[in-house]
Amino acid sequence: KNLNRRIDMENIKSTTIEGKNVGKKCRTHYRGTFNDGTQFDSSYDRGEPLEFTCGAGMMILGFDKAVADMNVGDIIDIHLMPEEAYGEKNPDAIITVPISELAGSEELKVDDMVYLQNVYGQPFPAKVTALTENDITFDANHEMAGKELNFKIELVEVK
Repeated sequence: KNLNRRIDMENIKSTTIEGKNVGKKCRTHYRGTFNDGTQFDSSYDRGEPLEFTCGAGMMILGFDKAVADMNVGDIIDIHLMPEEAYGEKNPDAIITVPISELAGSEELKVDDMVYLQNVYGQPFPAKVTALTENDITFDANHEMAGKELNFKIELVEVK
């Protein structure tokens, strides 16, 4: 238990965000794109700004850091490396299981999304990435893991 506590404290220290908007509710419009220009998300398209508490860990680290010091009306462009977005792909999050040990897995196909359970019974999403006659392989990495992301962020309101 002490080891976990120490690791948690290190994580908190390394992701501390400072800025005048930290702890405040921020409403932003944003457009997210990959490096090739392909859009993956946009609050503009939904017609509704995104509301979150800045610095509370509700957003990816780089987005939170960018908004922390913005003024209402500012529009900025940011480029995030994976460690400030959804992290690098973790090879330990790729899991191969005998089909015989996973009831219902006989029906699954490559690219299907499923929910598996961790040792505490909590569900987590995973994608089927490979099937053999006897085994099924899942990738539980976030679909954006390992990717560089670009955001155009407009700070609409701070409460």
